[in-house]
Amino acid sequence: MTNKPFSPSCEENKQPILEVIAPRLAAARSVLEVGSGTGQHAVHFAAALPQLRWQCTDVVDYLPGIRAWIEEAGLPNLPAPLELDVDTDWIDAFSCADFDAIYSANTAHIMSLTQVERMLTGVGALLPSESLFLLYGPFSLDGQHTSESNALFDRSLRLRDPLSGVRDLRDLERFAAAAGLALEADIAMPVNNRTLVWRRR
Repeated sequence: MTNKPFSPSCEENKQPILEVIAPRLAAARSVLEVGSGTGQHAVHFAAALPQLRWQCTDVVDYLPGIRAWIEEAGLPNLPAPLELDVDTDWIDAFSCADFDAIYSANTAHIMSLTQVERMLTGVGALLPSESLFLLYGPFSLDGQHTSESNALFDRSLRLRDPLSGVRDLRDLERFAAAAGLALEADIAMPVNNRTLVWRRR
């Protein structure tokens, strides 16, 4: 299908991410993806994990591109994408759904800190007890970047939008604790990214 959006970084990181999340989703049956972007991750993961129903979401502008990937893939466990904007009352819109895991990649650094807090609040409200939230991306620790490339990336983000930026793990832990989430694993990934595994307590 033509006119599909394409992200080279998604193409590069989809398999390393899959190798980390697949064993952790072995018992899950329905996953909510917050911020599906191009839709590349969703297609790759849904094809590799046919036991999972993978629900894509994003703000309305991204839905046509995600839909193009989904329609071309034609996977039975990959339904049409749904609109999700953390600035709206999105928790109510999804509260009747039955998700036993939530996944999000490369979203926290393009959100404001307030939006990141809203995302984590929503995750905590939607997840059943003992279920996982898998969050991938670049993160800093105690105000220090883990690499020079992440520091440069952070500066470029803030020049484009002063409210965005690489998020610090301590802020995430604070928001997560208020939402009933505990950090279970912090996994180093290629290109100075990490996968944070949170469990709903």
